[in-house]
Amino acid sequence: MDLQTNLHGSVAEFLKAGRPDGPTCLVLDVRLPGRGGLDFQRELSNAGIYLPIIFITGHGDIPMSVQAMKGGAIEFMTKPFRDQDLLDAIQLGLERDRARREDEKAIALLRARLDSLTQREREVMALVVNGRMNKQIAFEIGISQITVKVHRGNVMRKMEAKSLADLVLMAEKLKVSREKH
Repeated sequence: MDLQTNLHGSVAEFLKAGRPDGPTCLVLDVRLPGRGGLDFQRELSNAGIYLPIIFITGHGDIPMSVQAMKGGAIEFMTKPFRDQDLLDAIQLGLERDRARREDEKAIALLRARLDSLTQREREVMALVVNGRMNKQIAFEIGISQITVKVHRGNVMRKMEAKSLADLVLMAEKLKVSREKH
């Protein structure tokens, strides 16, 4: 296992260094200089920064462990622990962060496709994914069925959807609904 590591002496030092480019996993001691590891975990979460965190400590207790896990930690290890257990936890953290990054890229691509739709195409898409038929859509928004078919075709092409089911899955990921339009 080839791991790149960065060691930071404090939370401030970590924040100053900026986010790493690739998959990342934090290994934090519960007792950190300045702020504690649990406080840092909470700050990251409040800032919308979601990184897999492994806590290590020689001073842990059950409530502390529960707090860490509820905050999203993937592991809470008490010293002494086996090196292999830490390496396994780090590998799990890296896999989770890699998957999260891939999901974010896929969502960004879908969002870009959604942004390419006209307002009317978005409206038609929302109605289509909510199960409306062309005739119902035409009546509801006051256009002809032929125009609905044209918009629907544009939506399928621009979203690169291979089927209605594919479009519905995309809409779920993007949280597209009739209420948004």
